[in-house]
Amino acid sequence: MRSLGLLALDRRSRFAAWVLTSAAAVPLVLSGCAGSSTMTGSQPSSGPTMTGETSVVVLGTSTANDQLAQFNIAFTGIQLTSQSGKTVTLLSSPVTAEFIHLNGGAEPLATVNVPDDTYTSATATLGSAWFTCTGFNAGAGLENNTFEDGQVPASSITVQLPQPITVSGTGMAIELNLMVSQSASFSSCQNTPDTTFSITPTFTIASMPVAANPTNTMNGMATGLHGLITAVSQSESILTVAGGDGPNGPSWQVGADSRTVFQGISKFSKLAKGMPVNLDVAIQPDGSLLATRIAVYDTSTSNLNVFTGPIDSVIASPPAFSIIGQEQQGYLDQSSYYLGAYEINFSNAAFAVSSPLTNLQSLPFTPILNAAGLVAGQNLSVTSHVSSFPSGSLPVATVALTPQTINGAVSDISSEGSFTTYTVTLAPYDLFPNLALQPSQSNLLASPDTIVVYADNNTQKLNQTPLSVGSVFRFNGLVFDDHGTLRMDCAQVLDGVPE
Repeated sequence: MRSLGLLALDRRSRFAAWVLTSAAAVPLVLSGCAGSSTMTGSQPSSGPTMTGETSVVVLGTSTANDQLAQFNIAFTGIQLTSQSGKTVTLLSSPVTAEFIHLNGGAEPLATVNVPDDTYTSATATLGSAWFTCTGFNAGAGLENNTFEDGQVPASSITVQLPQPITVSGTGMAIELNLMVSQSASFSSCQNTPDTTFSITPTFTIASMPVAANPTNTMNGMATGLHGLITAVSQSESILTVAGGDGPNGPSWQVGADSRTVFQGISKFSKLAKGMPVNLDVAIQPDGSLLATRIAVYDTSTSNLNVFTGPIDSVIASPPAFSIIGQEQQGYLDQSSYYLGAYEINFSNAAFAVSSPLTNLQSLPFTPILNAAGLVAGQNLSVTSHVSSFPSGSLPVATVALTPQTINGAVSDISSEGSFTTYTVTLAPYDLFPNLALQPSQSNLLASPDTIVVYADNNTQKLNQTPLSVGSVFRFNGLVFDDHGTLRMDCAQVLDGVPE
């Protein structure tokens, strides 16, 4: 294991603030490469010679339990090698991606024309990689600690290609899946001299079937993409969006049509350069991206800053919370990359729910997001309009609840109205039970280690293991605090990850 620094966090009042501006900071520009690691799949029998090129969307995703709050990887290259030994580049420019918010989801990293062929091995070259764990302990209080490898060596990278990938047709998708449990290990989340860790990025890469009308993350949908508009073509109804993964994040060109649903604004013509957007996109047969939903809850672009991630602390007076910034963009990023939490004052904020879910009014509980319903562990996207961090708390203009993925064991299955309910028990390290231990929280949960999940006929059940009591699954959806009980409106179910 390389000798690497542990980035501890300074305390601001009751909150953690991460500001990386020294030599240990994450670089704004990534260059060079650390080598590559290859695993070759089985050789297929020879087939007909293929000619031409196919537009390939490279999707990032992850498979994770709830141990980590953040895992960023700076790619410098991704390559495929064909059965005849020809190499094609899927990613040639540096791209940084945050993978915990992609647990069970998907995010386009690049779109590239690839020669038609059968590919049997893959490589990846990386710059830096870092992961964050968070929690509360009685001795140190709230801790958010980041472990970083400034240059990931080739010997630490594994890319598995379970089956040969055949590239053909007009458009298709290839999914790069980070296996989080195999990619990061640490002896303790606490910042002590004895803490050890390792970063060994482990990926699988595979072709993904794209449906004519995609409905989920396994057949061509990418939901909940956060970014800032960098260009708008009103005549062609096309947006260019810079993804919210930080410096060198991915960029997307997204079209809209009569099927696109708008939230927070009425129509495409209301969009403008600099606005923050939350998108759901469907991969089209030609490899292009079509927005099925575009949400904008703050139309002001003046000194705009956007922070997206889970809450890690809430206090009642002054009304404030801190947020782990898995994704961050805006004016403040022009000089420094702010990696984590900061005290956020929401006393004058407008509240919203940002999601493709349309069944909120049918739930057998009242799904409300307001100042009284915020609890540590919920996933939010907030906007602020300041040119520098104030000496006190950061005022925000909007607070939007966004979907998140939880990993837990089903302890009971029942029904309520038209919904099937799954009582899910969370591991002790999960954000909800861990952060609920903090004193002076404004809202107290009756059972912070339990979430009641509501699924209806629209819930995408992508799990291969039958849903049963005692098994572990991942549930993605909106988490509400219903008078001290956590409840999720579930969008999709996936197989779980061992806890």
